[in-house]
Amino acid sequence: MLCVTLDTGPQTTSQHHKVRLWALVLLLIVAVLAGCASAPVTPSGPAAVAVWDPEDVSPGAAGDQGIGEVLSLRIVETVRGRGLPVVERQKLLLAVEELRLGSSALSDESTRLRLGRITGARQMVFGGYLTVGNRVRMDLRLVDVETGKVLRTASRTGPAGGIQALLDLCGKAADDLFPGGG
Repeated sequence: MLCVTLDTGPQTTSQHHKVRLWALVLLLIVAVLAGCASAPVTPSGPAAVAVWDPEDVSPGAAGDQGIGEVLSLRIVETVRGRGLPVVERQKLLLAVEELRLGSSALSDESTRLRLGRITGARQMVFGGYLTVGNRVRMDLRLVDVETGKVLRTASRTGPAGGIQALLDLCGKAADDLFPGGG
């Protein structure tokens, strides 16, 4: 084993203190920079929201996908009206295609939350509506994508009267879900 010693010549006590002081300053700078580098980065600005089509959960529902899409557009209007960014539907659909997920996989909320993370959403809106007799109920929930925690819920009930009645209830529930109207 080869050991090399450098002789820097005679040094005074004052020079030793300066070297130690500089070494200490350098060590503190490295420690501070390392602390900054490992600090979690919080996205700035308002949370991006992804909206899934509300599902028809009525007994014997045929599951008309077109109505859910129209209702989700109504929710998106409310979200945008509050000044919040929305993850575009097309971006969600592309992620579904890329991951080759079928409709059975998309029925799982954890899968949809994972899609939200992939597309940059920090919050997601899920919902459903139930028609019984001449009444309809719209339920929406706002979910944190990272934790899966329900942040807020909203429900509205009214007379059944076709698509316009559903749109009205959906709009009112979305207003409740995102208070502080614009």
